Amino acid sequence: MKDIIITGKRRKKEILILVSCFAIAFLINVLAIIVYKTPWYEAFTQIGYVLVITLVLFLTITFFRVLVWSVKRLLKKRK
Repeated sequence: MKDIIITGKRRKKEILILVSCFAIAFLINVLAIIVYKTPWYEAFTQIGYVLVITLVLFLTITFFRVLVWSVKRLLKKRK
């Protein structure tokens, strides 16, 4: 069986994508606080929801990245 090697560059890219997803989810939470005029401590008490949204965003982005990679690979094989 072949070992899987994850390079440092790949790890940094994945961490950057995950942190970006967290920032977007946190921004969504802050915008909801502003729109619905709720107390600001909800920015921290709702962190569980922010983490769930982060995971959903990350998995969605990963799905589309795999889809694009698969299509590119199929097109490359046809040539």
